[in-house]
Amino acid sequence: HKHVPLMEDSPDEAIKNNVLGTFNVAEAASRYHAKKMVLISTDKAVRPTNVMGASKRICEIIIQVYSQISETSYAAVRFGNVLGSNGSVIPIFRQQIKNGGPVTVTHPDIIRYFMTIPEAVNLVLQCGAHANGQIFILDMGEPVRIVDLAKKMIRLSGHVPDKDIKIEFTGLRPGEKLYEELLIDEKNL
Repeated sequence: HKHVPLMEDSPDEAIKNNVLGTFNVAEAASRYHAKKMVLISTDKAVRPTNVMGASKRICEIIIQVYSQISETSYAAVRFGNVLGSNGSVIPIFRQQIKNGGPVTVTHPDIIRYFMTIPEAVNLVLQCGAHANGQIFILDMGEPVRIVDLAKKMIRLSGHVPDKDIKIEFTGLRPGEKLYEELLIDEKNL
């Protein structure tokens, strides 16, 4: 369960699926002597401000605890936004542009980290190869302003932003941050 608004509406499902599901899989991996287990986490687990991020942070802690008490090697991989995945802004913007707009952006200052599907797959494979209780993070470069991404996609489609196709700001959704972080100071953990 990776979508913030959905988990804000159904916090019990976030806990059942993400936390209890991770606990059950981690326990089974240990009990049946699996060599490795990799958790797919999120950049929203850093200083979580929403149910989804908090549930994923608890999952990371579960993995770290199991890595200390089990022969199984555990690790977590923390993702940003995967371009082209379910719920990604690229297909949404593409459809909105195709329909003549408007292109909807939650806030003019919102920024996000992005990775491609091949980068995400590679990160999971590397994480599995080196699993030993760590949390792995891909260097995703600088975060991208979503409004700039929308304008670029509008231009690439042969239109002029805010002239041919309008950009509409819809407001932050419940639990949504303006920006995500990848790491947090250990002293502030």
